[in-house]
Amino acid sequence: MQITKDKITEIFYLTDEFCQEFTKSFDSHLIGNKSKKTPKMSDSEVITILTLFHFRSFRNLKHFYLYYVQQHLEKDFPNTVSYNRFVELTHRVCMPMTLF
Repeated sequence: MQITKDKITEIFYLTDEFCQEFTKSFDSHLIGNKSKKTPKMSDSEVITILTLFHFRSFRNLKHFYLYYVQQHLEKDFPNTVSYNRFVELTHRVCMPMTLF
């Protein structure tokens, strides 16, 4: 299946709208210090990349991220991080992605 630029934009838009609403409702229930440093990639970008991975024919996430996202989608995702950091960010978006 070919993923067009319009489809990437549409997926990102939907995830971004969801993440904004999720963050508003979720943050109101947090206890403790809420002034954590925000990561370089947004939750919406991470969820979009993970969603795109399931549409492509790559066998593992590492090859998809290193050889497709960072090389062919660099204009769509200009703030990509290293693969190790990306994996750390996937843990952060586990709950919102599951609900999405």
